[in-house]
Order: sequence, then structure tokens, then C-alpha cells
Amino acid sequence: MFRRLALVLAVVILGGAGVGAWLWFESRPESKLGSSTVEFEPPPEPPRIRIPLVRGTELPWRMYGYDRARTHYSPVHRHRPPFTAAWRVKVGGHLEYPAAVANGRVFLAQHGGRILAIAGDTGEVLWERKYPNCSASSPLIHEGVVYQTLLPSPCQYGPRNAPGLLVALEPETGKELWRFRGSGPSESSPLVVDGVLYFGSWDGRVYALDLKTRKLRWSAATDGEVHTSPAYAGGSIYIGTNSGSIYALDARTGAVEWQGRSYSHFPGGREYFYATPTVAYGRVYAGNTDGWVYSYGAKTGNLIWAQRAGTYVYTAPAVWNRTVYVGTYDGFVHAFDAATGRLRWKWEAWGSIHGAPTVMNGLVYFSVCGICGHRGSRYAKRGAPGTFALDASTGKLAWRFYDGRYSPIVADEDRVYLTARGRIWGLNPCPSRATPNRVRPYQGLLRRCGAPARKP
Repeated sequence: MFRRLALVLAVVILGGAGVGAWLWFESRPESKLGSSTVEFEPPPEPPRIRIPLVRGTELPWRMYGYDRARTHYSPVHRHRPPFTAAWRVKVGGHLEYPAAVANGRVFLAQHGGRILAIAGDTGEVLWERKYPNCSASSPLIHEGVVYQTLLPSPCQYGPRNAPGLLVALEPETGKELWRFRGSGPSESSPLVVDGVLYFGSWDGRVYALDLKTRKLRWSAATDGEVHTSPAYAGGSIYIGTNSGSIYALDARTGAVEWQGRSYSHFPGGREYFYATPTVAYGRVYAGNTDGWVYSYGAKTGNLIWAQRAGTYVYTAPAVWNRTVYVGTYDGFVHAFDAATGRLRWKWEAWGSIHGAPTVMNGLVYFSVCGICGHRGSRYAKRGAPGTFALDASTGKLAWRFYDGRYSPIVADEDRVYLTARGRIWGLNPCPSRATPNRVRPYQGLLRRCGAPARKP
């Protein structure tokens, strides 16, 4: 009797100690602030004279994140709301990643394996190509070729050891030019630097493919599955893994330059980097699903700052004007000082945020998923989908529209393109004299400029 009582008491004590250790481990302060004098390269001063958009110039949005550093910031496009609908195309299925734009055409990949080209001015579907695969990435347009990575079926649950597929398509017709199968499954949006195409894979490797010979230059092993896309700066490729690591690889050889880690959480594991890292100011910025945003030195891999943002961070950071923007599953947009990590402002959305923000002409755009994360172990805010624009300096609401879910806008010289669930919009900026109607429900999109909007 006494032995049983002692055993029960010991179990209770040990259980309580375990719970106490977990609470202490998870709640202990881990915030780390950085400095503007340590591994920080200040951006050049912006021009005092505003540079107008030159009509007829080639200003494409050729890849995920806009540029090779994946900053999600366009320095050249000047569009601002209000917008009017030029067209809407129903694609069907799942559209998680934003489109790519070049030569007046919009290219996008639907989750079910359909790749489409749409006329930017009319919304006409110019061609589509269907593969018995899945897509969880954005296309890349480079020197007259469309590149797209594909996953084995069934989507999200396909075999991890199955071969992956990279296709190269002719942008005018969609004709397949060639394909590459020498890697594992990939949901990594590809990147090209100096004739070499880079992407990550579920097999835990990063691949560098010579576009001239169509043969591998190198592949580099990491410590976990790679769901992120590569970013590039200063001769290095930066990419995150599901084991909570950020890697810097030599772009020429694939040699590991450094490996940074996220924080370890009870009982000693690390959560994964789903979001693609962003490189700016001599730093690498990355959000982790543990709810933290990390800043590493781009040359050393030293952890410069780390700030808790929310329950989960799935969005890749957008970086502009010494500020890092991320969204969270508990429904907030955060703006952190890029040098120190201090919070500049925070804005509460009506649902969870999954896709990376876009910064353009002083506004930061993001879309509300609203259902993302609702099956997770931590809180995720549920709400209706929609797309918002905030003043990037103050966080003040500037525009909202009822449609959108994962990714906000991309742009060319004529209009912006908004990817929603199963459809894509072409939106024309209204003349400057049009009444903005910026924050009234369903007034963000106007049937005609200055007129009340109706939900399509």
C-alpha cells in the first residue's frame, strides 16, 4: 500500500516538475536585440527627386520575391490604390504562390499541376499546360524561358524519395523545351544566377543546374527537407530547412560557408523554416514556424537579433527602408527595425497570414488566409480572406479588398495582379483624382473609378 502511494506521489512530483520545466523553457526570455554597427550595411540614401515610371520600359516581376535577394520589394513600380478591375480569371484549385510577370504576360502555377500564361491587358488565357504532378512554387522567367518545379502526387503527401521534376517551357506557346529529373521533389521557387539555376528539394539537398549543359554543377546536403526557395547575394546562396537551419552555400561550389540555427524548444527540438529567407543590409532575415523572426550576419552566420512575432511565422520577410515586415498566424503584421530588431509597429488583421508581404511605393500589401493553422497546436486566428495595404512607415490602413488568401500583389508597368484562391485579378490603378474609398467594406476594388463597388 505504502509502496503504491509512494510510486503515485513520485509520478505526480516528476510530472509536475516536467510541466514546470516545460513552462520555464517555453516562457523564459530569449529576445535578442542587434545593433546598427555590427554586421549591418546601411542602404544608400534614396534619391531626393522622385524617379517617375518610364512608359514602355521592361519592368518585369520575373520571380518569387521580385529579385534574387527575395526582398519582396519593387523599387520601380509606382501603382497605388484605389484600383479598378480590368479582368478576373477563374483558374480553379489552389493558388498558394504569386504569379511571375514578363513581356505583358502573367505566368502562374496551380497546385494541381496546371501552368498557365495569361495576357496582362485582357486576362485571356493564352496557353495552359497540365502535368500529372503538383506545384507549390512560383514560376521563374529567365532569358525567354519559363522554369517551374513540380512535386509528385498526391500533393503534400507524395513520396519523399520519388524523383522531382523541373520543366523549361517556351513562354509564347507553353511548349516544353526540356525537363530535368536528377533531383528529389521540389516546392522551391527556382533562381538563376550567372547561368546556373538553383532550387531546394524534399531530399534535403540544394541543387545547382548548369542551364547551358543542363547538367548538375553540384548538389549540397543539408540537415532536413528543404521547402524554402534560395536567395542570393554576394556570391552565396541562402536557404532554410525543416530542421531549423539556415545555410549559406558558396554559389560556385556548394560548399557550406555557415549554418545558423533557430532556437531550440522543449523537449530540445527545433521547428522548421518554411519561409524563404531574405537578404538585405549584410543580413539574412528569416521567419520560423516557432513564431520567431531571426536575423543572421550574411558573411558569418552569427545570430544578430531574434524577436518573437506570434504563434507561427510562415511568411517570408519583406524588407524595405531598414524595416522587416512579416505576418503571423495569430493575425498580426509586424514591422521590425532591420538593424536592431526592435518593433516599430504592429497591426492586427482579422485572420491568420500565410503568404509573404509585398512592398511597393510606400505601402506593404498582405493577404489574410483566415483558415491557415487552425489545426495546429497553437492559436491561429480564423477570419474571412482578404487583401490589405498598410502605410509601410506607420502601419496605418490604406486599402482593403475582400478577395485574396495567400499572396498579395505583383505588378508590371500597367497594373497589379492579385492571386486569390482559384482565381487571379488584373487591377488597374485609378486616376489620382478618383475617390479612394480606402477603408469602407468592399470599396477597395471599384467597378469603375469613383463608383461604389459590388462584390463580384
